[in-house]
Amino acid sequence: MESTVVVTTRLDKATIDLVDRVASAGGHSRSRFVAMAVAEAAKREAAFLSFVQEGIDDLDAGRTVPHETAMAKLDAMVAKHEARCRD
Repeated sequence: MESTVVVTTRLDKATIDLVDRVASAGGHSRSRFVAMAVAEAAKREAAFLSFVQEGIDDLDAGRTVPHETAMAKLDAMVAKHEARCRD
């Protein structure tokens, strides 16, 4: 069995009421719902930080696209889409 740690936090009444309503609707206790929510939020944040670090690493390695080139490609995509919408 995985070991656990107790975490304490303060939540305003509106938030705890929402947590209780959502937890109950999903058949979970308040504690279980909060544990799942924190785990999911931490995973998303870790993935985002990894994504940002990948960009920083690319920038440091010189793997970039000039702004003008990127904007030209975007402008071409927009123009193509607008042309399709007019047809």
